[in-house]
Amino acid sequence: MRAVVAAGGLALLVSLLGTPLFIRYLTRRAYGQFIRQDGPASHHVKRGTPTMGGVVIILATLLGWLGGNAFIGRAPDASSMLVVFLLVGLGFVGFLDDAIKISQERSLGLRARWKILGQGVVGIAFAVMVLQFPNAQGITPASTAISFLRDTSIDLAILGPALSVIAFVIWANFLITAWSNAVNLTDGLDGLATGASLIFFGSYVIVAIWQLQQNCRLSDDSTLCYEVRDPLDLAILASAIAGACFGFLWWNTSPARIFMGDTGSLALGGAIAGITIVSRTEFLGLIIGGLFVIVVLSSVLQIGWFKISGGKRIFKMAPLHHHFELMGWNEVTIVVRFWIIAGLCAAIGVGIFYAEWVASL
Repeated sequence: MRAVVAAGGLALLVSLLGTPLFIRYLTRRAYGQFIRQDGPASHHVKRGTPTMGGVVIILATLLGWLGGNAFIGRAPDASSMLVVFLLVGLGFVGFLDDAIKISQERSLGLRARWKILGQGVVGIAFAVMVLQFPNAQGITPASTAISFLRDTSIDLAILGPALSVIAFVIWANFLITAWSNAVNLTDGLDGLATGASLIFFGSYVIVAIWQLQQNCRLSDDSTLCYEVRDPLDLAILASAIAGACFGFLWWNTSPARIFMGDTGSLALGGAIAGITIVSRTEFLGLIIGGLFVIVVLSSVLQIGWFKISGGKRIFKMAPLHHHFELMGWNEVTIVVRFWIIAGLCAAIGVGIFYAEWVASL
């Protein structure tokens, strides 16, 4: 627990104190956000606000993660190292996207195909490596089984050694792309994605600590324990990410002094996907991160209905938070209410996670 607290505290301090320094750096170089012309009119005043704040979130996470491990004199294990690889790799793709927006003075960055290619390269590398590095008990960071609260009986291994790996790579990359784009879509109002990410990773601190306490290496009851390779590692990393988001939120909340940009949203989305995969809770993540799922579904429904109905819309604008803006809701009101929804989703998810364990007693 000391390492978990130290990681979160250090990441919070780095993010809280480092963000204003980064804001001044970006301001001096006029590295500001460009706003899409078809968005709500109220967003035009945000033009020129420093972006790429995800750099601070990533740096604070890395320092918190390494510092938390060093605090108790241990080195990080494979599981968290691979999630960090995903965090940094997708963050770099987002950084390139943000850099192009700034240099070209437009609201669109990397072309879609290059963005997908970048995500794919990082995602495939992660998916292949996460099935390697068995520990002394032969447990790898991830498995080919589809997971909910733990690995289920649906195992891609039935396809055979080669096909199971290919199928897992496809499945893992679907999750990585879906989550990174979900956070990216949610990052449309001041503090919305940052606060929702804070709630998500705070919840996973609880999940990972419980998996540590009930790990199969410490329990004789295989029906109650969790076969997760490095639960302490995941608790430390989740705490570091939550702390980094907490400190950044001070400067990102309305009126935002800085935006996380694609650098932050893709990195956080990748971390969400990675931590659900290595903690063997892929579908539980959909519940805990329910707000992100709702936001994505609003865009999918809007686009689908627009095409099917010949130009009609379900919402005034998608993603969902912009619909409420055009209805006249204040931005802060929308963000706080969406945070409440995110908190409820997280509480339901953690409650289901614990209830399953209690029901198995």
